[in-house]
Amino acid sequence: MRRPFVLLAAALLTGALAVPASAADGDGKFTIKDPRITESSGLAASRQHPGIYWTHNDSDDGAYLYAVDSSTGETVATITMSGVGSPRDVEAISIGPDDQIYVGDIGDNLGGTWPYVWIYRLPEPKKLRDQTIKATQYVVKYSDGARNAESLVVHPKTGRVYIVDKNEKGGHLYEGPARLSPSGPNVFRPIAAVPDLEATDAALSPDGEHLVVRSYFGAIAYDWNGGRIKRKERLGVPFLGQGESVTYTADGKKLMYGAEGADSPVEPQDAPGAETSGSSSGSGGPATSEDGGEGLSGNLKTGAIAAGVALLVVLGLRGMRRRRG
Repeated sequence: MRRPFVLLAAALLTGALAVPASAADGDGKFTIKDPRITESSGLAASRQHPGIYWTHNDSDDGAYLYAVDSSTGETVATITMSGVGSPRDVEAISIGPDDQIYVGDIGDNLGGTWPYVWIYRLPEPKKLRDQTIKATQYVVKYSDGARNAESLVVHPKTGRVYIVDKNEKGGHLYEGPARLSPSGPNVFRPIAAVPDLEATDAALSPDGEHLVVRSYFGAIAYDWNGGRIKRKERLGVPFLGQGESVTYTADGKKLMYGAEGADSPVEPQDAPGAETSGSSSGSGGPATSEDGGEGLSGNLKTGAIAAGVALLVVLGLRGMRRRRG
């Protein structure tokens, strides 16, 4: 009787103390440690490399992309884009179909004085190492005049590119042509209002059904609805400093929020509508049970289970001592 009981207790204890799946998959909180990355302005979850997030600096850095391992916060690859000239104000990054990375050189801190901006497209590398990759450069214009923008998304199924402009009073979702052309200007046209926030980044869910647009201090979730977006709810975001970035995790279950600055943090929150295991997100409030009461958070629940298993072990050992005595 002794060995089966001990094995059962050990199995229960191992399960109770196991690392949560989100942390094991690289979807937990982390800090970008690379001293070169001081103005992380966009995030994109890799589709080929689990736990890897692509980011870039804002302006005055050059044509560089950085692959950051979320399990360590360390940069594991630096990509130099060739064929794109000198970027002016890179503000966004997104991954589209066929593992293509889209980079939005779409910022205009002078309030919309540049007659055109740029988008760069390059394949996500299959091997993570420092390398130079040729990118395709696209000229972008807006049908209603120049403007500042920091948010770019690519539909994961159609490959169509969208931009949300940045305006203190709210902006618009702009739709690009069905296929970007490298030989002439690509005109983006407004198709939906994005009111009530100053957009600093946006993200489309991996299934292409949901859009999240964030500002410095908040976010709004929408049903995608073919680009004719329908507002669902306002989201709270973790305060990390100058909030500049957001991306869905590769499985679509969480949103990863980032900020500018040296040693900038990246923190997860449950994505709206995503199925969760009942544990709270990285910075959310207490988990809520189905009857409306406060449930146990992940750490507290794990501790309670572990304590219960330990008690079972003690009681079992005491019983064996009595039988042996």
